[in-house]
Amino acid sequence: MVTNITWLVVLGLINLLLLGVGLLVFVPRAALKLPLAKVFKNLNDNMLSLLIIIGIVGIHLLEVNIIDPQTTAWVGTDFTGAIYHIEGDAVLWFTQHWVPALVSFFVIMYIAVYSFTLWFSPAYFLLTNDKRALKTLAYGFAVIYAIALPFYLFLPITNVYTYYNISSALEQTIPTIEQFFYSTTTQNNCLPSLHVAMTILVAWSVRLTGNKKFTMFAYFCMISVIFSVIYLGIHWIIDVICGALVAVVAIVIVRYVVKEGATHD
Repeated sequence: MVTNITWLVVLGLINLLLLGVGLLVFVPRAALKLPLAKVFKNLNDNMLSLLIIIGIVGIHLLEVNIIDPQTTAWVGTDFTGAIYHIEGDAVLWFTQHWVPALVSFFVIMYIAVYSFTLWFSPAYFLLTNDKRALKTLAYGFAVIYAIALPFYLFLPITNVYTYYNISSALEQTIPTIEQFFYSTTTQNNCLPSLHVAMTILVAWSVRLTGNKKFTMFAYFCMISVIFSVIYLGIHWIIDVICGALVAVVAIVIVRYVVKEGATHD
């Protein structure tokens, strides 16, 4: 039987492959030749932003694995029916028209490429010492999660395929992947969509670097991930809209916090 550790290794290998591509295509040659002392200086200069990101990830894992089951039991109500009454079977329609090649593509984008952008982007910002981009990502992440957390805790919304009791596209494409996947999220933390909010924030942060190739890649990932959550029957349309709105709110707030001036040494 494939275990969580096995899938962690598999996803690690995929991300390692993507890292190779990223280093060859996106990272400036000068950044790859930085002396170790300069790398540590960049790390020290951006420590607060990194600690914010790491801290929120830790809080999220705590929420998913320990807090959320308790609050869900306490609330005692699933509010998915209210979402269904608003938008009906719109997302279900996509699950009834799956094309195997598209399903596989969107699953890889949703599971592997999305996770790659989440860690590679701050790593890129560190290598290039782009303080503004890294602060935008870190502070934006903090705002997004601060807005989303009360909804996750006290407004349980079940994902689409679970609500309809239909087969998961994730599981069909990569058998047993959900055993690993649901150690990092839950089936009722759907509103707002964190995938949507974060992929928009990442794309915006990357845009600030002025790296055209990386920006095009980030926006391609953003569009693909947003389509994937609908096409794969994971999120409701309202989840996606709310995720996008939360991202926009975070970006607007962060623009007032992060200075628009010089960001590089």
